Amino acid sequence: MGQLTVAKLRSLSTPGRYSDGGTLFMNVAPGGSKSWIQRVTINGKRRDIGLGGWPLVKLAEARDQAFENRRIARRGGDPLADRRRAAKVPTFREAAERTFEANRGRWRSNKTSANWLQGMAKRVLPVIGDMRVDRIGREDVLRILTPIWTDKPEIARKLRSRIRAVLAWAQAHGHIEHNLAGEAIDGALPAMPAVKAHFRALPYKEVGAALTAIQKSEASVCVATCFWFLALTACRSGEVRGAKWAEIDFRAHEWRIPASRMKGGEEHRVPLSHQAEISVLLMEAHRNKSDLVFPSPRFPSKPLSDMTLTRCLQSSGLADRTTVHGFRTSFRTWADERTDADHAVKELCLAHRVGPAVERAYARSDLFNKRRQLMDAWGEFVYRQFSRRVEAEARSSDGGG
Repeated sequence: MGQLTVAKLRSLSTPGRYSDGGTLFMNVAPGGSKSWIQRVTINGKRRDIGLGGWPLVKLAEARDQAFENRRIARRGGDPLADRRRAAKVPTFREAAERTFEANRGRWRSNKTSANWLQGMAKRVLPVIGDMRVDRIGREDVLRILTPIWTDKPEIARKLRSRIRAVLAWAQAHGHIEHNLAGEAIDGALPAMPAVKAHFRALPYKEVGAALTAIQKSEASVCVATCFWFLALTACRSGEVRGAKWAEIDFRAHEWRIPASRMKGGEEHRVPLSHQAEISVLLMEAHRNKSDLVFPSPRFPSKPLSDMTLTRCLQSSGLADRTTVHGFRTSFRTWADERTDADHAVKELCLAHRVGPAVERAYARSDLFNKRRQLMDAWGEFVYRQFSRRVEAEARSSDGGG
């Protein structure tokens, strides 16, 4: 039996240590606070272990913990080691921030980087943000995902992917044994249909008319010309908006987009058709110190924003029929239906990777000359459609004469 009782603990007021017998002591500080101390020998060295304050840690709890620590020490273990490990285990919020920092360099899109942590702020962090990762259970992850798994599948997918990435980081650093956002919860969530969202896109025969509508809208010269260049090169919005004069070689009739601005992380050469080059040359009058081909009218040192192009589609009456990205689809449909170009040539025009990794390792050519032929034909097609539209409108305004 121990020497201390609850009544005696209440009565203690003189600073000092009071033994319960064996290795457990009650320590009374000069200010009157009381806490448990255990003096135990670990690997031949005498150590003091704090077991918490009284009365938060009751007498029976302190005795139980002291007994467990003695048992571990007798077997050659270190009862302090588990405490040190537990102290280093991060909360989910801390692990998420470290996962974010570890991955930020590989994200090519600033938007993806900005949204990664923000996407969890509403539904994830309030639930498990302050929990240590080794204390998170299946039920905690399911509590987040189950309510939205069916009603908001896309949001649920993204959240599960991000939770899984954070727990994968924690697992890799030895903080947890299993990733409870992975296969461990598959059976508790109904299967989702694999639905791929497609960007709205115009039929390729209407691209010329769309560019006419954009030119006739209130869009600035910079915005309208940017759309022309985007349509004629079939490149992504961010690649076009970030284009720099130093990247364009008029002698070689090509545009070299550096790896740092490409989604795939590899340099991409774009063959420039005559029409595409003309659209770039129209921006010479607006050239400034930023070296950007399409600088923002409001902030000349920055490129046009993606929302600026989206608003242009809205003001031109095109937003319900196409997205900015949809012009790439229009090009690809035209290439499929109106040309006999090889699959690899069409894919490389869109800067898509072709074939499995092993096959790509041996494919040294980017089929640039064949891509040039295809892009030249696309430039002629678009401009021909545009010219016919302009001529038709001119005849109409003249009364059909």
